[in-house]
Amino acid sequence: MNDVIVKTITRIIVPFAQVYGIFIILHGHISPGGGFSGGALIGSTLILYTLVFGLKKGEKKFSHKASEFSESGGIFIYALVGIIGLVFGGSFLTNIAAGFPIGTPGEILSGGMIPIIMVGIGIKVASTMISLFHILIEGEV
Repeated sequence: MNDVIVKTITRIIVPFAQVYGIFIILHGHISPGGGFSGGALIGSTLILYTLVFGLKKGEKKFSHKASEFSESGGIFIYALVGIIGLVFGGSFLTNIAAGFPIGTPGEILSGGMIPIIMVGIGIKVASTMISLFHILIEGEV
């Protein structure tokens, strides 16, 4: 795409949208949002960047290999938190019974291990969207 306006607006909007996606992921346990919606926002910004600037520049930002690695990393974080709950609390993804500090209600660190789970889900959703996009766009070429 050779439209200067679209490229300029994309350069301006993408960083703000990604920061907002991170905000949604981190505040998912105390407000509407969470790992899925924040990850979808981050994934869509990287897809937008690839559509506007082309596949080569998009792969420099977040390659297909990196998205495959991130998919595994996101599910690994989720499983690791679950196993920690098994070790300390007796059931998968146990939070309070495992002894995790709950913190002050309404703050980011008030959910024990839930914010870490949301980060894992956000990574998984964003990287899955990007992987599917790369698979589809590489199939067209």
